[in-house]
Amino acid sequence: MAGHRQSKKRRYVTWGVAGAAVVAGAGIAAQTSMAATTWPAQKTYTGRAFDTCAAPSLSAMKAWHTGFYAAAAVYIGGKNRGCSQPNLTASWVKSVSTVGWKLIPLYVGAQPPCGSGGSEKISASTAASVGKSEADDAVAKASALGMKAGSPIYLDMESYDTTNASCNNAVLTYVRAFDKELHAKTYRTGYYGFTSSSAKAIATATDKTDLPGNLWYALWDKQNTTTADWPWGSTQFTNHSRAHQYMVNSKETRNGYTITVDRDAWDAPVAITG
Repeated sequence: MAGHRQSKKRRYVTWGVAGAAVVAGAGIAAQTSMAATTWPAQKTYTGRAFDTCAAPSLSAMKAWHTGFYAAAAVYIGGKNRGCSQPNLTASWVKSVSTVGWKLIPLYVGAQPPCGSGGSEKISASTAASVGKSEADDAVAKASALGMKAGSPIYLDMESYDTTNASCNNAVLTYVRAFDKELHAKTYRTGYYGFTSSSAKAIATATDKTDLPGNLWYALWDKQNTTTADWPWGSTQFTNHSRAHQYMVNSKETRNGYTITVDRDAWDAPVAITG
């Protein structure tokens, strides 16, 4: 997302004025994805979600809580985060959670050395150390926002040439270090990537050690599903561990507020904020 997020920063429209809040419910199931008893129960959401560059205002979030979407992704940090986040505070997180929104934390850290996007690139020599330090930063950011231990943090990795062995190995080293540290801090691991490259690298890796437990795949086929177009083995990322970004640049208006969003089919963990 970071790569296309840079352009999205320019194309997202400004939220409009005046709107009324309409509250609608969406099911949450408590799941436990880890055997260790010290892990908080997983908070899972199944339904439509949206992601957008900058977290909308509280008024906008109230207006958009109509039942069509019930979860929203927010960019909590990372050197390659494409937008500033003036609305994204602990108070905002608490308030939108009270309205009924489920939140999906995204972190945009170092990007592939052979990829085209990102000001901070993964280096083979420092991939492990940077992965660990950026996981620490991601946890600190999530915690400061009120996203508690047991929450997932989705690492955003843009497209790259996965046939470039040295580049792919550097990415996997970084991801493993990031995820190992998340687990050490009692946060669940998630990953956003493209079915043609970055997500494919995770799903098809022979060695699954310390790879993400939840996969959010970008495949812009306009299908609101996490199963019908799943491109890998049917036994992979089961039990509420998949999300699908199926449409981008969808300009939508609800109760007087307009924004261009990406649409997501969600069946995976969301942040624990209560």
